[in-house]
Amino acid sequence: MRTLSPSRKACHHPLMEALTPEEISRYKRHILLSEVGGAGQQKLKRARVMVIGAGGLGSPVLQYLAAAGVGTIGIVDDDRVSLSNLQRQVIHDSGTIGEMKTRSAADAIARLNPHVTVLSYEERFSAEMAEYHLGRFDLLIDGSDNFDTRYAAADAAERARVPLITGAVGRFDGSLTVLKPYEVGPDGLANPTYRDLFPSAPPPGLIPSCAEAGIIGALTGVIGTLMSMEAIKLITGIGDPLIGRLLLYDALAGRFDTVRYKRRAPSGG
Repeated sequence: MRTLSPSRKACHHPLMEALTPEEISRYKRHILLSEVGGAGQQKLKRARVMVIGAGGLGSPVLQYLAAAGVGTIGIVDDDRVSLSNLQRQVIHDSGTIGEMKTRSAADAIARLNPHVTVLSYEERFSAEMAEYHLGRFDLLIDGSDNFDTRYAAADAAERARVPLITGAVGRFDGSLTVLKPYEVGPDGLANPTYRDLFPSAPPPGLIPSCAEAGIIGALTGVIGTLMSMEAIKLITGIGDPLIGRLLLYDALAGRFDTVRYKRRAPSGG
């Protein structure tokens, strides 16, 4: 694994994106897909994705993006691995308890795919952090567990004109959506923002954390894997991303539902 200092900006040269024979063999099942092919795999290799959180949602996101050949992955997390994480945060293991999650995740990615560059940010995501670093990335994925970070991520991504994939999980349910509010949709109207979906955060204490209410571990794998699929679609340009659509998953019922949402009309005037 190549590890760059976050303060250094990597430059790209066309020859750097050419796939090596080893990469062609590694990604053969992607390249066989007419929708992806060699050109799509090169897009994945050129892609730079920032992931907020190396926890329950971040674990499968990081694993599948690394396996898919995303060239540069930034990991934002200021927490350390604890024993209670391992029930769902599958990128870590018993041997990494006490380590920074960024380091544990980077080591796991190195074992999975040495062609991936990992940038580690051992801090909480914030507007200031995003102002300094987000512009270097093509895509932001929010796997955080609180509304403050979700709003900060949505605002930062909109300012930087970077697509955002955001997901959330409860005890037995989860959701995800894709946001590109700086663009217009097929109907000619501006795409919705995160605040069109969630105008305000719920009152403190209304939604208990997983530490308080519990969570089924495999649920984070379902939602995180769906988030990584949306990322691959955005990077390669295939399919129909979840823009203006909130995908809901009820694990106990084994049911998916989709809720459409639009940009709200401005108030006043």
